[in-house]
Amino acid sequence: MPGVPSLAGMPAEFTVLQMILFREGLRNAAPMTELARGLSDAEIEALAAWYAALPPGPPDDLPPRDPALAERGRALSARHNCGVCHLPDYRGRAQMPRLAAQREDYLIHALTEYRDNRRVGTDTQMNGIMYGMPDEDIAALAHYLAHAP
Repeated sequence: MPGVPSLAGMPAEFTVLQMILFREGLRNAAPMTELARGLSDAEIEALAAWYAALPPGPPDDLPPRDPALAERGRALSARHNCGVCHLPDYRGRAQMPRLAAQREDYLIHALTEYRDNRRVGTDTQMNGIMYGMPDEDIAALAHYLAHAP
């Protein structure tokens, strides 16, 4: 769905952490805050395991790959060391989400929220990385990651 991230293949630890943040009201993103309210730890862990086991893949409405934009995004990813925390193939690990084949519109939204200090996690590392990044660079980075296998 437009604007909604794909959870298929997302590291279970990431999903557990996000669901707890939603459940405890520490992260607000409708409708997730309401959906997570009242879930037990065991239910959250079961949901996370189920999504982690699903094969990730690009969305059906992925815009065509623009080679120049993708190359600019690749260079930005290398400069900002995205492949260190999210792994070189961007599959994510531990509490870092999968970025490869994620929805481009969602990536733009999330990265912009980090840049504008409207999204917080368990630390502020992403806010610092994204600080001051122009919209054009965010779009290039999102395009590259959305097309990563």
